[in-house]
Amino acid sequence: MRSFKVELKEHSLERAVLEIGFIGEAHNDLRIVDAVAAIKELNLEGGKLVTFDGPCSLPVAMALAHAVAHLYGAVAVKDPKLGKFVVSISHRPDLTVGMLID
Repeated sequence: MRSFKVELKEHSLERAVLEIGFIGEAHNDLRIVDAVAAIKELNLEGGKLVTFDGPCSLPVAMALAHAVAHLYGAVAVKDPKLGKFVVSISHRPDLTVGMLID
């Protein structure tokens, strides 16, 4: 059984929305393997923007960002304190690092 979930909640050329989160108890050495395997199974084709929404550890977040950074023009992560997504990686002039997205 997996210790981390990655689910595609929405997908278009403009935006892919991934819901992520922990499943059960495990350490990061297992979670990171499960997270990368789960995202690979989605066979994402890429696009303008991918967003991540849900709880995540720093090692897993870095692995997930690396898995999609060259498929999408920008990667954004939900900040629950702001209630918005924060662009964390960008190869696009219209989506700059630090930009907030609803």
